Amino acid sequence: MLEETATVRGMAAIRFLAGSLEICAALLMLRFGKINRALQINALLGLVGPVMMLTVASLGIIGLVGRINPFKTVYIILGVLLILLATR
Repeated sequence: MLEETATVRGMAAIRFLAGSLEICAALLMLRFGKINRALQINALLGLVGPVMMLTVASLGIIGLVGRINPFKTVYIILGVLLILLATR
């Protein structure tokens, strides 16, 4: 149970970091007040978002390995890959 709590805390911490980056980016957009700067900041967020999602999903999958059927683990991994492919 302690291991599960640590995994969930890690996942939540990464999501807090991602949310903080989003808020900071929005504040930077407002500070610069230019469309080209806002698009550049948005492009950087477009790179960071999938990395954060993959990291959180990986932590969750690692936490579940050994507890669920290996076929279900494959389904989860395929689902994450399909999400990434769909956003291209």
